[in-house]
Amino acid sequence: MSEQQHIDHDALSELRGVMGGDFVILVNTFLQDADDRIHHLRQGAATGDVENVRKMAHSLKGSCINIGAPELAERCRTAEQRGRDGDLSDIDACIGAIEEELIAVRAALESFQGS
Repeated sequence: MSEQQHIDHDALSELRGVMGGDFVILVNTFLQDADDRIHHLRQGAATGDVENVRKMAHSLKGSCINIGAPELAERCRTAEQRGRDGDLSDIDACIGAIEEELIAVRAALESFQGS
């Protein structure tokens, strides 16, 4: 998958224009928040807490949409649906897919900031 598919460059350019110098802070905050939410997703999965899984995935999905990471948002939507359905049978794979995409998004965001 190319970098273009990991992040929405048009949305990020617009966001950078609006945020100015605070754009870097926004990106760093997003990345730290994503790490924290994934940690809580893992905790919810480990304890079978479907509501925590749903909430964390939903919240992270919204952040991904706002930062311009549509594939990451879609992976979060899948995990959110698992929590909503009360079916965590494949939640570890869902979280793994989120983590994998976050690595790509992180690299794409770093590259975008440098451009």
